[in-house]
Amino acid sequence: MTTDAAVPDWEMRFRAPRVSLPDWAEDAPDRALFVSNATGTYELYAWDRSSGRQRQVTDRPNGTTDGVLTPDGEAIWWFSDTDGDEFGVWMRQPFGGGEDEPAAPGLAPSYPAGLAIGRDGSAVIGRSTDEDGTTIHLVPTPGGEPVEIYRHRESAGVGDLSHDGTLIALEHTEHGDAMHSALRVVRPDGSTVAELDDTEGGTKELGLAVLGFAPVAGDTRLLVGHQRRGRWEPMIWDPVAGTETALPVDLPGDVGAEWYPDGSALLVEHSFEARSELWRYEPGSPEPVRVQTPAGTVSGATARPDGTVEYLWSSAERPPVVRSTSGGVVLDPPGAKAPPSVPVEDAWVEGPGGRIHALVQKPAVGDGPFPTIFEIHGGPTWHDSDAFASGPAAWVDHGFAVVRVNYRGSTGYGRAWTDALKHRVGLIELEDIAAVREWSVASGLADPERLVLAGGSWGGYLTLLGLGTQPDSWALGLAAVPVADYVTAYHDEMEALKAMDRTLLGGTPEEVPERFEASSPLTYVDAVRAPLYISAGVNDPRCPIRQVENYVDRLAARGAVHEVYRYDAGHGSLVVEERIKQVRLELEFALKHLGGGALQRA
Repeated sequence: MTTDAAVPDWEMRFRAPRVSLPDWAEDAPDRALFVSNATGTYELYAWDRSSGRQRQVTDRPNGTTDGVLTPDGEAIWWFSDTDGDEFGVWMRQPFGGGEDEPAAPGLAPSYPAGLAIGRDGSAVIGRSTDEDGTTIHLVPTPGGEPVEIYRHRESAGVGDLSHDGTLIALEHTEHGDAMHSALRVVRPDGSTVAELDDTEGGTKELGLAVLGFAPVAGDTRLLVGHQRRGRWEPMIWDPVAGTETALPVDLPGDVGAEWYPDGSALLVEHSFEARSELWRYEPGSPEPVRVQTPAGTVSGATARPDGTVEYLWSSAERPPVVRSTSGGVVLDPPGAKAPPSVPVEDAWVEGPGGRIHALVQKPAVGDGPFPTIFEIHGGPTWHDSDAFASGPAAWVDHGFAVVRVNYRGSTGYGRAWTDALKHRVGLIELEDIAAVREWSVASGLADPERLVLAGGSWGGYLTLLGLGTQPDSWALGLAAVPVADYVTAYHDEMEALKAMDRTLLGGTPEEVPERFEASSPLTYVDAVRAPLYISAGVNDPRCPIRQVENYVDRLAARGAVHEVYRYDAGHGSLVVEERIKQVRLELEFALKHLGGGALQRA
């Protein structure tokens, strides 16, 4: 289905106006902030819900997505980096419009490590740099002189600030395990109120997460995510009283939550087997009550002061929309709507570490076996879900089946599945991908001669590693912003990712060189036989460009079939036309090397 004969469906999906779930000011709920691509670049927008007036807050060549409203709704904080390098400062702009000014002029640029803004105009700002590790600062007044209240070499971040501003919740990994945080609640002067640590000094792999202080004056309860029963679920911790309250929210899969605005109940977000749903739970009740949402994925939800719930919903077939439980669409951007795609089907495959969940989309016309692209998600602690995605839909339009694998390391399948990713990094995930690949061929879905391994970020890393360690399995590779040379990547990447790599691999490249070598795509580059397309952002702090160039130089030295596209941004682009260009280049590369005459063109 194409609504404009001059523009193919796959491009229209990228160009269709999108909006994020609006965030609203706690003490001025009619003032909201959201992200939209309405101008062709993802930027921040202010929305006065009482008058209906909307205005664009930021306007930068490479886009802006990180913004926070002050509790009174009078100002917007937004993070200003340089061309997507994620290194910068917080800026402040009046809600109604006006000049931007540095929100904390006494703080030098850094990578962000959390932000919490108080009702008295104060702010708690987390920073991360290669030189200092993590530092956290209290800015007592807008534009005031910052006071350092925390410092550590390992990664940490600001979790939340209590309603009255007297308690600050921090997440930290001082124990050296970047995958499992501990919690500390401190006063504004940095003095410790209480600690909560499920790692037992790093010897036990259980994590904690700050979900938010109760939104009521004088209430010291903190909603916390924990993994004590083998999955993420919420509990209530009062760091002042020293009490912990378990919640009888006995749902399979991972469970998160946030407070209703009056603190009387929790909005529970439940993720299970690539779908999600919402529940309401009142502390003291025997069980939660379902909040009705359509089948698919809820990408974000918030409870409004009147008790209604607004949520961002989509499915693989249907584009995203912001809905309300009171009925109707909350925020509907003007312009052409994104064409739908095809629904996703579930596949469960036995693998070396247990049952693997894969999501499959097939062309609406024709029978298999199809040329098939394995679109591997990044993270690695993330997961693919039954949600709308323009990239996979483009491949379906061109006659490909799309397979997305929630390999070991993925979230949403319990702590053991996520934490299985240790030491044999990359190789573990590829074992699961190989098992699903075998199933796809044996089931008649995939043409074994036209199998594409693709992905971005960690998915790009697995693509390069897979082409080198499984050279007979893949006909083509498409790697976006990948880790290509693991040792160089470690030395060049941001400090928080260094900490994650030390956790995953058990040390630095100097301490465990054999593990970095075994997990590095560069080790196997000479075995790559499939044509390979690589795209990379020249300002990328996560998968830096130098290590990509090292890998490309090795390909070029032996005359391997490859193409490289470098673009002036960071870890991906927020510019719609740039995203379309990158997908078009990947499609053209695949059609050229797999035999475009046998494929549908859209």
